Amino acid sequence: MRRAAAWTAIGASACTLVLLAALHVLSPEFDPSWRVVSEYANGHYGWVLSSMFATWAVSSWALAYALWPSLRSAPERAGLWFLVASGAGEALAAVFDINQPLHGLAGLLGAGGLPAAAMLISAGKRLQWLANLTWIMVVALIGSLVLLFVTFTHAGGHVPADGGMLPIGTKLPPGAIALVGYVNRLMVLVNCLWVMLAAGEWVLRRAGASRDRYESGPSATFLTSTGYTGLHRGRTCETLFPVLKRDLSSGR
Repeated sequence: MRRAAAWTAIGASACTLVLLAALHVLSPEFDPSWRVVSEYANGHYGWVLSSMFATWAVSSWALAYALWPSLRSAPERAGLWFLVASGAGEALAAVFDINQPLHGLAGLLGAGGLPAAAMLISAGKRLQWLANLTWIMVVALIGSLVLLFVTFTHAGGHVPADGGMLPIGTKLPPGAIALVGYVNRLMVLVNCLWVMLAAGEWVLRRAGASRDRYESGPSATFLTSTGYTGLHRGRTCETLFPVLKRDLSSGR
């Protein structure tokens, strides 16, 4: 079940990225330089956005389930709970779009929970570089949003009185620096990539542990005692079995 959960995390993350890419094709009216991903809810394919958030939630929860027994330290356990909270935020975003108050809570849990989980789970490990990148993307998102607001208003742009989003088709005035949309999409990519690599690393580690148990178990003892030591030299089953068949046919 844990192995299936790890593969589910990888597959669901891949689906999340495919659905995000599809939204760029289906809704080209949203300028990706400054429109955030959640604004696709105001287009004709809001259901694709909801599906994207749903698969993202599945990937977070599946990874948490897969990693649960193998992470025992207090920071790692805290990271698992942040990962669960991140999945809850992504699930909320699938149900409550950007026009509803609970979407803010969804964003806080999703955008804040996953970087915290990545930092705690991957601390001191091979994926720490990518975990660092998850929180760097959050800082970059906030910075690019502030930059857009300052340059937009300085260039003569008018923010809606209710603080809402600019209407579809709005063109930014010259001088407005629009990067927040790109940063937002890159953040989704980085977060999904961490989930995929963390799950993939777990699968490889489990496969290695299973191979080690096999090589040190009764089967390996039998093979060694009968002269089939290729297993201990790293020979694969595809190499070992033809040798075994040859020796059997020659009466060894």
